[in-house]
Amino acid sequence: MSELCRPRRLSICLLFLFASSVALAQAPTVKKRPKAADNDTVTPVPRSDVGWQKRQEQINANVAKGGAQLLLIGDSITHGWEGSGKNVWQKYYGTRHAVNLGIGGDRTQHVLWRLEHGNLDGIHPKLAVLMIGTNNCGNNTPAQIAAGVAAIVEKLRSATPETKVLVLAIFPRGANSENPLRKVNEAANERIAKLADNQHVFYLDIGKKFLHEDGTLTKDIMPDLLHLSPAGYEIWASSIEPTVAKLMAEKE
Repeated sequence: MSELCRPRRLSICLLFLFASSVALAQAPTVKKRPKAADNDTVTPVPRSDVGWQKRQEQINANVAKGGAQLLLIGDSITHGWEGSGKNVWQKYYGTRHAVNLGIGGDRTQHVLWRLEHGNLDGIHPKLAVLMIGTNNCGNNTPAQIAAGVAAIVEKLRSATPETKVLVLAIFPRGANSENPLRKVNEAANERIAKLADNQHVFYLDIGKKFLHEDGTLTKDIMPDLLHLSPAGYEIWASSIEPTVAKLMAEKE
């Protein structure tokens, strides 16, 4: 036994050990980082704002009319078919029994929730065109974003197995190729492309159609370097038209 812990000093030794154990117990703990499996992009959740809820109800009402043959699914860029893109929509989709399933601000997890709560009820469309993920790029990794897109594709395939799915690469954003959010989306697109089996699920990247040769994006195409102008919607529609027509069995 050490000099400190001789019998006559046992009480002091025990007091010292007790105080040490209390200090260790009260020491701050380091929070663990979330596990890779804790990915919010794949967990269906609704949004609480009234505008979103009304839009969700509107979409469900449009779907309930029946006969939908073409779905366009996404966020504000898809929602914009009813704004800047309305004339282009009428030109390309006005007679195709198309339904716009876009809501501004949506992330993959919100689309997942919508598909489980009315957006697919009672319909058997020929084709679903999906473009989603840019609203995730500020909070999620490319792998997580791709996982969210994959979850949506899986939901579409299970809910409407007869429907073909055309997954579009997330559109470019920002003034040039150095934009950090554009880089996240590009990395996500590399993973999203692997979802295609070219039987039921197809992938198409039309991003370069919006850009100059040097990779710059102009405000003529996207006024805020994110959302499309009427000219941008024309580029979108015309660029996917051959694929849409083929997948809807309109043209061979």
